[in-house]
Parts: sequence; structure tokens; C-alpha cells
Amino acid sequence: MGKILENLHYTLAIGFLLGLGLFLAPYAPGLNGIAVFQWLHVFFGITWIGLLYYFNFVQIPTMPAIPAELKPGVSKFIAPKALFFFRWGAAFTVLTGLILAWLYQELVEALTFQEGARLIGIGMWLALIMAFNVWFIIWPNQKRALGLVEADDASKAKSARVAMLTSRVNTLLSIPMLVAMTVFR
Repeated sequence: MGKILENLHYTLAIGFLLGLGLFLAPYAPGLNGIAVFQWLHVFFGITWIGLLYYFNFVQIPTMPAIPAELKPGVSKFIAPKALFFFRWGAAFTVLTGLILAWLYQELVEALTFQEGARLIGIGMWLALIMAFNVWFIIWPNQKRALGLVEADDASKAKSARVAMLTSRVNTLLSIPMLVAMTVFR
């Protein structure tokens, strides 16, 4: 069992198989497109927002207290890996959310704030803004700040600040977004 749990991919694969088993269990609602996409949407959303909160509640406030010689451990190893799951969690959360709205036949209604789908539409637009921020502001700036692309020290410092402030905007938006998306049904 230790060998399985030591490998993240094995752990995830077994977790997904156990989840599938619950979908197929006789007492479960059954495997259908909506149930699968709801589950995937929640899984990817937890990954995305969990990492957003990790960055804002743990990594950003802790970095100033980390001795200079230890900071490369975070900036060269932890942050790039966390940012990988962060940005792909954002992309797949949005994708599965759009698919869900389409399966519920509420995509247009939600995106245009029509009666009965207004709250989920607000949540969707907030998520779209946040995902845009992840891919087009936070990630490009983090690449410079972490030295993943060539940049001088002044550019790195400016990029780190822009990424942090945009991440804080996403933290701010995540609260009403979560309210809109969980009060929806």
C-alpha cells in the first residue's frame, strides 16, 4: 500500500476508480453526464480555489519570513508545480462548468443573466474573469517573477507584485463566486 500512496498518480487513479464505483453502486443515482460533470466541476474547482487560497493564505504571507538561501526551494520547485495545477484547475473548472450549464440547457440564460439563471450567471462570469486573470495576468507575471523566463530584477519584482495583486483580486472575487455557484440549485 505504501508504494501506491507514495505515487500521486496511482493515488489519484485509485481515488477516481473508487469515485466511479460510487457512481455505479446500486444506491447511487447512477452514472450520467450531469452527475459526472458535476463531480468533475467540484473536483477541479477545489483544486483551483484550494491553490488560490494556499498562495494567498500561506505562501505569499510566509515568503518574507523565509531566509534568502531557502527561497529557491519555493520559487524553483514548489511554486511552479503549484502554478501548474492552479492554472489547469482553473481551465477545467471553467470548462466543466460551461458543459454543465449546457447540459442543464441554461448556458445562454446564465451568461445573459436571464430570470431563473441570474445567480449562476453571476458566478460563471466571476469564474471567467478569475480564469482570465490566472492565464493572462498571474501566470505570465509569475513566469517572470520566478525566473522561468528571462527578466531583470526590476521586472521580476514588478511582475511578482502584479501577480500577487491579481491573485488577491481573485481571492476577493472567489467569495461571491462561491456563494453564487453553491446557492444556485
